[in-house]
Amino acid sequence: MSDEATGSIISHLSLGTNDLDASAAFYDRVLATLGCRRIMEHPGAIAYGRAFPEFWIQQPIDGEPAETANGSHVGFLASARTEVDAFHATAIAAGGTDDGPPGPREEYGAAYYGCFVRDPDGHKVEAIFWDAALAAASGAP
Repeated sequence: MSDEATGSIISHLSLGTNDLDASAAFYDRVLATLGCRRIMEHPGAIAYGRAFPEFWIQQPIDGEPAETANGSHVGFLASARTEVDAFHATAIAAGGTDDGPPGPREEYGAAYYGCFVRDPDGHKVEAIFWDAALAAASGAP
């Protein structure tokens, strides 16, 4: 699938996990709030997306423990503020940890509404809704 078809510059990304079953249970629930589902599975890896495999969880190929990276996170697009709210609530209920409740973040622009959580492996993940009408009204791109 080309970038023209998706509007994205990212093909896919992956996060390592030390417990694939627990991570899958978390992402099965949390990503469903954004209309995503399991797209593909391989031994030690599961891919999620809406139409194609965009986000993977996997056991590290080198057999070493998965680790989190300071300063990195994964942001998932939501189509409404209510999806951001559902993502956060579901993540907490599924064993995630709050790292920033849903709400506007003016420092990211008037159109931004998002939340941050930590998954069971400690990776920082985010759901964000970008309000295009609000961005246009404020002069943002």
